[in-house]
Amino acid sequence: MSNKVRIAQIGVGQIGRHHLNTYKGIPDAEVVAVCDVRRDEAERVAAEYGIANVYTDYQEMLKRDDIDSVDVCLHNRLHMPMTVAVLEAGKNCYCEKPMSWTYRDAKVMYDKAKETGKLLHIQLGTLYDANARGAKRAIEAGLLGDVYFAKAIHYRRRGRPWVDGYGSPAFVNTGTSGGGAMLDMAVYHISRIVWLLGNPDVISVSGKTYQKLDMYADRRESGKYNVEELGMGFIRMAGDVTFVMEEAWAIHANDPDDDRVYGSKGGLRVEPLEFYTTLADMELDGVFDTKSADLRWGRCDETVPHYRESQAHWVAAQQGKVALIDTAGIALKTALITEGVYISSYLGREVTMDEIENAEPGFGRV
Repeated sequence: MSNKVRIAQIGVGQIGRHHLNTYKGIPDAEVVAVCDVRRDEAERVAAEYGIANVYTDYQEMLKRDDIDSVDVCLHNRLHMPMTVAVLEAGKNCYCEKPMSWTYRDAKVMYDKAKETGKLLHIQLGTLYDANARGAKRAIEAGLLGDVYFAKAIHYRRRGRPWVDGYGSPAFVNTGTSGGGAMLDMAVYHISRIVWLLGNPDVISVSGKTYQKLDMYADRRESGKYNVEELGMGFIRMAGDVTFVMEEAWAIHANDPDDDRVYGSKGGLRVEPLEFYTTLADMELDGVFDTKSADLRWGRCDETVPHYRESQAHWVAAQQGKVALIDTAGIALKTALITEGVYISSYLGREVTMDEIENAEPGFGRV
């Protein structure tokens, strides 16, 4: 494919409009149609972005033969059925994070892409930052030696959707979102660690979720708030690797904002990209200049600009300019971990990979 990638988008809400803004800045992307159950809003957004075709029935839109790929911007629990419909219609599919609200649904999406031979890409925006790509280079260059431990800890002080004044109620009840901080924010940081580690198999997960902080009573009621604001996990992985994660929408603490990977020869922090090691029997701390490095990489390697942003990467991969990052495989592993945290919290014990894979969708949440 050498011409523009022709895209249809399902969902024109908050996230959908963000996607449309990004496509405006990608010369090789052309959005030819949008679909939303709210015709008036779909028509308004289409007019704003100069999109000629508007639908309220996604099945009718998928019949078009001038669509290469479809962007799914719907609530979490709709990701699986919509993605399957797109893939079965013979279109490539780009789907918002999380891959789905359950591991089993995510596995259906992954398997359907393999079955149809179509491309499936999940929006995992934290993989494209220069610091993250630099960290990946450092690990693959062997600077850390034998990697054995990673952690990702990220807090918002008071940033719960809807109840703290932004977003919609759809974020905070299992009927639409399927989960809270784990599915909204933790997936970004879990997926980045999974990617940096090379997507190792999961052996077991021990986790806990909480909802403890007060909130405005009217917002709790109108949002039907029944999801976690804090989630944490201890994950045992193949190769004697351990991963610890914490994610909070709201907590009485400052934000550690910390992704780290440790090995036998050195350790690193992702943002900013810092390196810690011992040389000549002296401890050394260093900071990588990823801004200058990324500028140089882009000037010397024409593929580099296609790895700086998720949607731009998606478009370039469909044109055959670069190999598509296996975000579907990374997001599937991420779904296994988030599901494990929920199940472990409900059962009060560590759970194995087999238990997570065989659990009923939503077990311990609905």
